[in-house]
Amino acid sequence: MQIGIFATTFLNPNDPAPDVEGVLDQIASLSVAAVSYDALCLGLPSMPDAIPAEQIIQTREALLARGQWMASLSATFNMAHPDPAERAAGLHQLQVLAASAHPFGTDLLTLCTGTRSTESMWRYHPDNASDEAWADMRATMEQAIAIAETYDTRLGIEPEVANVVASPRAARRLLDELRSDRLTIVMDGANVFPAGTLPRQREILDEAFDLLGDDIGMAHAKDLTQDGAAGNVAAGTGLLDYGYYIHLLKQSGFEGAVVLHGLSAAQAPGCVDFLKSFGLS
Repeated sequence: MQIGIFATTFLNPNDPAPDVEGVLDQIASLSVAAVSYDALCLGLPSMPDAIPAEQIIQTREALLARGQWMASLSATFNMAHPDPAERAAGLHQLQVLAASAHPFGTDLLTLCTGTRSTESMWRYHPDNASDEAWADMRATMEQAIAIAETYDTRLGIEPEVANVVASPRAARRLLDELRSDRLTIVMDGANVFPAGTLPRQREILDEAFDLLGDDIGMAHAKDLTQDGAAGNVAAGTGLLDYGYYIHLLKQSGFEGAVVLHGLSAAQAPGCVDFLKSFGLS
């Protein structure tokens, strides 16, 4: 397995014109080759309405010059938003990103299965468990799969306690209902603990890998400080049993990128060393 990192880790939020090559230089200084990318790194919205061809070419050449590769391209929008117009806008922007994926050098777009919250696509809402929320999310995902077919890309979804696909079991349901080889799992061991389950974390992780281990296309590496919420702290600084998480990734046969996020630029060297201590390169 190869260590990766979110490129947005190194963005200055006050800089309206990010330095693409400077960001990649910082990643290269960590001896990390796998990069999860976001249109924010180009000074664009994360879900843009267009991406200039010259920016795609610049990014691809900059990655190749440093021996790096794009592990994924962020395409997260609220696939379960209660407003159909919001979902339609997200699908339009997904098509823009899908058309850009291969020119960037990746075939994996990462999604968010969404929430009924209108404030944040990462915020829990009690209606997430409703049949209506599932139906809206599934219909949006079916359209996303059609886009992925057109542009020969994969779509990465991850179980996340605040979203409609809130658990590995729900992710398994979605995979079984849609039966598309375009869908793959982004496994994040810090995202799968409903309230009250952290004392049973090995049991919860075992279930996640039993259900989804054969469908993992990418893994995330961050940590959590409490159950009932998605992890939001740097890998190795929270409560996740990392040794067991990495063991399960290896046992599943996964050989792809394990991507750090939820960390600051200052924490990055320590987090890279932390993953290396488990045999990742």
